[in-house]
Amino acid sequence: MKSEHRLPPRRTVLRLAAGLGAATAVGLVAADPVTSPARPASPAAGAAGPPAAAFRGRPLAYRLRPMTGQTPPRYRPATPPVRTRPFEELPDIGRAMVLSFDDGPDPLYTPHILDTLREHDVRAMFFLCGEMANDNRDLVRRISDEGHTVGNHSWTHPLVTKLSRAAITDELGRTSEVIERITGAGPLWYRAPYGAWNRNSFEIGASLGMEPMAWTVDTLDWTVPGTETIVRRVRQGAGPGVVVLSHDAGGNRAQSVAALRRYLPELLEDGYRLTVPRRL
Repeated sequence: MKSEHRLPPRRTVLRLAAGLGAATAVGLVAADPVTSPARPASPAAGAAGPPAAAFRGRPLAYRLRPMTGQTPPRYRPATPPVRTRPFEELPDIGRAMVLSFDDGPDPLYTPHILDTLREHDVRAMFFLCGEMANDNRDLVRRISDEGHTVGNHSWTHPLVTKLSRAAITDELGRTSEVIERITGAGPLWYRAPYGAWNRNSFEIGASLGMEPMAWTVDTLDWTVPGTETIVRRVRQGAGPGVVVLSHDAGGNRAQSVAALRRYLPELLEDGYRLTVPRRL
């Protein structure tokens, strides 16, 4: 996202997302992508709809192709079912958490976040906007090469619930295409801008081979609340299976960078394993 988007108030959108309910992510595994074997992700109890193959929309120009053998190893999982709710936590994984960053990559802030993650040997999820990925290809390669999960966050960060099926297909498909051109592998996860999901986005995302990922803890760092406040929100919300939402683009993210430098070593000292989800 190249700049702050002033669409409907975030509270309104979050209420819309809450109305869809929170998926219970049964069977997903959080694992270090370098050292741990991949395991299958089971459908969420009560959250899975018909298989993606049952989607009968117009043919999509984009289809995931076989992944290339790079480091860390990548896997091509089975096509996911059409969900009715996004995953927002990873239960039954022990004392592990997931850090995620939206809207980038941004040449001002993403490198600092990557430096901090590398310093502590931690992997995270980066949900990229296609227009930002296209303009910052070296950063996308670095994110991928350093073992982080590259996710799809649409091309221009629109309010998806206001788009037609064709427009959603374009937003998600173009982003998956550019990510695959840069990294050699299409994204396996996507996150709806503003956390606003609908049936069309679930169906189209699944047809592109992606699972929907939301979050458990929202740092609200986009409001620029102060470094101390961001750190406090992460520490208070910490817990097994928690997915933390932060941003590395879309505005001044200096506080997000500074906060990560504070809370990441503290979480590790508290015995949390910071990792990413895996699919088979």
